[in-house]
Amino acid sequence: MSLEINDNDFLRQFEVKIDGKLAKIEYALQERKIFLTKLVIPESVSDDSFTDEFIRGVLSKIGETNRRVVPTSPQIAKFLRKHKMIYKDLLPVGIRI
Repeated sequence: MSLEINDNDFLRQFEVKIDGKLAKIEYALQERKIFLTKLVIPESVSDDSFTDEFIRGVLSKIGETNRRVVPTSPQIAKFLRKHKMIYKDLLPVGIRI
């Protein structure tokens, strides 16, 4: 699955259309960090693999910006805990998730 993820910096959210609906990850920027604050997946999408793919795509985009990720959304923190070895370079030094 290849997702076309849009960084809507005006609304401060990463967006992707699925089945005509909008899935999004809201964020806040602070210095060299990006706080991923909220994950919104349309109710009509019950596929967990879509959610994982969406989070993976957003983390990949963030990796290109040289920012550190601070997951304040429980779902994103859970994803990062599960894949800690892959994404540990994106996390700020000393953060515990």
